[in-house]
Amino acid sequence: MFEFVPLPLIDDFLIKYNVGHAVFVLFVLSLLGAIPLKSRKVLSLNAIMFGVLFMLVVSMGAPPHFAYLGVALLVIAPLLYTTASR
Repeated sequence: MFEFVPLPLIDDFLIKYNVGHAVFVLFVLSLLGAIPLKSRKVLSLNAIMFGVLFMLVVSMGAPPHFAYLGVALLVIAPLLYTTASR
């Protein structure tokens, strides 16, 4: 029987990445999706949510630099929320 050829290629590509990288890609995609709304409150709530998520991802085995990103988001995003006008 023929083996499914693309599966080992995809596996070799994805083995280099961890859950922190996947969450970071989701964060970038969610920011790109929220920009057309033109609401700083939505952007800041999104950043707060991902800041907490980045803090939790480190406990799942991701490198510690994702925790630093989470702390930075948790400091900057509430300031952005309080200065938002709408």
